[in-house]
Amino acid sequence: MQNLQNFRDYYEILGVPRDASIEEIKKVYRRLARQYHPDVNPGKKEAEEKFKDIGQAYEVLSDPGKRAQYDQYSRFWNQRGFRSKQTPQPKTWDNRAANSRTNSESVSFEEYPDFNNFLDQLLGRKEGRNGPSPADPFRPGTKKYATTVASSRPGRRDVEARLTLPLEKAYQGGYERIRLEDGRSLEVDMPPGMVTGQTIRLREQGVGGGDLYLKITVSPHSFFKVEGSDIFCQLPITPSEAVLGGLVEVPTLDGRVMMRIPPGARFGQRLRLRNKGYPDENGERGDQLVEIQIVVPKDPSEPEKELYEKLRQIETFNPRLDLPV
Repeated sequence: MQNLQNFRDYYEILGVPRDASIEEIKKVYRRLARQYHPDVNPGKKEAEEKFKDIGQAYEVLSDPGKRAQYDQYSRFWNQRGFRSKQTPQPKTWDNRAANSRTNSESVSFEEYPDFNNFLDQLLGRKEGRNGPSPADPFRPGTKKYATTVASSRPGRRDVEARLTLPLEKAYQGGYERIRLEDGRSLEVDMPPGMVTGQTIRLREQGVGGGDLYLKITVSPHSFFKVEGSDIFCQLPITPSEAVLGGLVEVPTLDGRVMMRIPPGARFGQRLRLRNKGYPDENGERGDQLVEIQIVVPKDPSEPEKELYEKLRQIETFNPRLDLPV
């Protein structure tokens, strides 16, 4: 008899085809994670469950090894089913073993009584489901430090940890390793598009079964400034670039892109790079506003000085012609 009641179609959960690339899966996940994150939907149980589902689906489908195992599993359950009454034999492979497997390797899925048990092994959780849930994927680690403040709750204690992140990490999300004052280390799958003041709840990761609340602070950036869902920056250009215009390179959170400077660009003029801003609560991105800063060379070469001298002799533009005094 097949035991299929808890099988989850991860491709359907994310709304991607089975041949979707890793980049496609990542893009869809970031949008959905932002849309259904509990902080954006306080008190909405349905959104919280959806957030768990897409987190579990992304953890498997974004990893080539785990995805290969899951795809093989998907083909298996539809054909042969599980042994419903026998305890599965102990498995020794963990996440690293899953990552090293290929599509050509076979796994005896009959050893698993149901989908949850298979998933426990795939994600490296302990037998009996004592490990973290797929919605809150934690692993031991040693990197980031956080200060904790305990709050009382009948029978258990919640813990608040303050975590400071650079802007690039807050934008990208993904795994971040933190260390708590009680000595524990956790690796947390952070949502993309985090902002200062945002609180992320990690269930049953406090003291005595309480919850852990991560309060996020995004560090100021030396080049970018977040203004709502827009990002502001100042871009230095040369006098010749300002006069003649042309293509220049501009840093963005996605890497450097080319932007066209119009001829006769003015100091302080703002240009717009659409959809290069910060994600809002719906996963939609704002724009990047680029303010022009015309910078003159501090130590021009002799040939440059000669050209500037020739330009001064022939130029007709006088910026002081219309002074109000």
